Amino acid sequence: ESDEERTRARAQARALAGPRGWLAMILVHHVQIESAFDAVEQAASATSRRAAQKQLALILTGHSNAEEAVIYPALVQTGEKAHATMAYTEQSAAKVNLAELDDLEPMSQDYMDKLELIRGAVSHHMYEEESTWFRELKEKADPATQSRLTRRYREEIERYLGAEALAGMEESSAAE
Repeated sequence: ESDEERTRARAQARALAGPRGWLAMILVHHVQIESAFDAVEQAASATSRRAAQKQLALILTGHSNAEEAVIYPALVQTGEKAHATMAYTEQSAAKVNLAELDDLEPMSQDYMDKLELIRGAVSHHMYEEESTWFRELKEKADPATQSRLTRRYREEIERYLGAEALAGMEESSAAE
């Protein structure tokens, strides 16, 4: 998919998400993940690159864990077991590849190549979520399910990333 297709999918997902709720929070996370990748790429020293890598791992893992605990089971419940299975597989692969960065010299070309591989896979995964999977879930789930998904996703984010991250994320989604 092209950058234009990704941008269009995100805009359509934002319009469907509204200012609050589980999808709005996920979209904020997607932007934060992209910014975290940028920070790793732009780091000027090995020390700053490792620090940025740790921040990327934190947001990516916390976000993934929350989706896996709350959103992917909802996909299965709405008849999208294949999408959920693919999502779990893609996120597991991203976590494994991210851990492999620890074994590479942070300023090396091998490191940057691995980072670009991870970023490409994560970008494609987010596109799948934003273009179809989550939009379909948002459209299929009844209001009670939407409320439960929002509450549970919020709980999982707070568990993995803390209340401060949750507050910042909600401010960002309300501003968009």
